[in-house]
Amino acid sequence: MEFQELKSKTPLELEKTLLEQQEKLRDLRFRVTRRELKSVRDIRVVKKTTARILTILKEAAKKGK
Repeated sequence: MEFQELKSKTPLELEKTLLEQQEKLRDLRFRVTRRELKSVRDIRVVKKTTARILTILKEAAKKGK
């Protein structure tokens, strides 16, 4: 997901997306241990998306103060 696309979402949508990304990361990690995942790069993409969401949420919280 692109940063601008995430930035246009509401905080509730971002939190929902964050939970989905965390579940996806957990699933990918399990698939790696079972050697079912061909591309380990997917984990990196999910982690970066999670970091972007957390950054946006923290910026919003900072502006809210």
